[in-house]
Amino acid sequence: MNELPGSTGTSAGFALRLGQIIFSSASLLFMSFGVQFYSYTSFCFLVTIMGLVIPWSFALALLDGYLIIITCPVRQKGILFIIVIGDWLLSTLALGAACSAASVVEVLLTSGGSVCRPKICSRYLISTVFAFLSWFLSMASSLFNLWILPSF
Repeated sequence: MNELPGSTGTSAGFALRLGQIIFSSASLLFMSFGVQFYSYTSFCFLVTIMGLVIPWSFALALLDGYLIIITCPVRQKGILFIIVIGDWLLSTLALGAACSAASVVEVLLTSGGSVCRPKICSRYLISTVFAFLSWFLSMASSLFNLWILPSF
């Protein structure tokens, strides 16, 4: 069986997981520090989901790193199935959180600065962009793993 680049146990999969960790952490940090995000429910949802994506991606990055070191791919269908389900669930939640946060950012930006200062609104916007980037990498790794699942 040929390994698909980007699936679990490959260096591309490890890079995707590291990207998820970096973008999710950046989204969480830009939303949390010095900003009163708890005034808006969609921002709280984004912080919660990014708080779930970080440990999930970190655990799978550790698994990828271990599998790269021992040069052994995942051969158990059950483990790969759990990874695919977890990735699909978290990527769907991350997309929902990013979209809801983007809609609130758009409303805040079009209000003319009467609701939030431009510096704070730009932090909300940057956090939302990082959330979308994290979702993109999460969906990519999920699709790679889903692609390889039927070959077991």
